[in-house]
Amino acid sequence: MHTVIVVGGGLALLLACVLLGHAWGATPGVVTGAKAFVPLWLLAAFINMWVGTTHGYSWSEEFPIFLGIFAAPTIIAGLVWWKWA
Repeated sequence: MHTVIVVGGGLALLLACVLLGHAWGATPGVVTGAKAFVPLWLLAAFINMWVGTTHGYSWSEEFPIFLGIFAAPTIIAGLVWWKWA
């Protein structure tokens, strides 16, 4: 359940980045928002993995979860980037 909540947070962050990018400019702003999302989400997903390791999980147990959490919203950001570019 935690993974679903974190991925939902990532999608909310993507929406916020895209809307802020759109507010700053027309179509290129949406692409800028999607581009800005990726490093922010990488940092957030890494922090989530780090917190998991401090609660008793090993890095090898957390890494596949990290990949899934990072990949799901990032793929959608890539599709937004591709569609609006």
